[in-house]
Amino acid sequence: MEYLCIIKVMPYRKIPIVTEEIYHIFNRSVASQPIFLDKWDYKRALEVMQFYCFQNPGIRYSYYNRLQTDLKTSFWNDLIKHGKKQVMLLTFCFMFNHFHFLLKELEENGIKTFISNFQNSYAKYFNTKTERKGAVFLSMFKGVRIATDEQLIHVSRYIHLNPLTSYVIKNTNDLETYQWSSYVDYLGIRNKGIVDKELVMGLLKTTQKFKNFTLDQKDYQRELEKIKHLSFD
Repeated sequence: MEYLCIIKVMPYRKIPIVTEEIYHIFNRSVASQPIFLDKWDYKRALEVMQFYCFQNPGIRYSYYNRLQTDLKTSFWNDLIKHGKKQVMLLTFCFMFNHFHFLLKELEENGIKTFISNFQNSYAKYFNTKTERKGAVFLSMFKGVRIATDEQLIHVSRYIHLNPLTSYVIKNTNDLETYQWSSYVDYLGIRNKGIVDKELVMGLLKTTQKFKNFTLDQKDYQRELEKIKHLSFD
């Protein structure tokens, strides 16, 4: 996989991200400490991610999450029907100490706002849960512009193979039960409209071709994982 440009950007200042362009955005925890400790943490991250894809939801996720079930359902259905998204979420993966997003910016500063809201919301939740203080994520997240269709599908594959290549799961079949990435969405195992699959599937055409393409480089990517520390930082 070849990245054409790597930029370090901070979520609270002007950043060189262009509307209608696609970016691989990734960040990890401070000191690489585990920040997703159980399924409830992953579930929280998943829901916060979905919530803040929308521009100006009207309320914070923490307030939304405290609503009664019927009010939550009503609010969410209304947001889906009438809300305006600031980013298009193409691919994602949550690991125990980092995350990957493949995002298309739909509104000016959409990615910056999305990342800021996501990280701040999850950090407050995590600090409250674990009775800690201080930063949870590194202040400098990284962004890579996706310049070609080929790069788009290769980065998508890289993101989806992360649990396997990092040995979080043991074999390829386990990818189909790993709920914390969009791989299960692309296979149709989960159908909740979390990701927009049109761009990636427009290039790979069928679910079987997508699956074959993703798994084709699993061994090679595991070899790359052994030297990731040479380039990740």
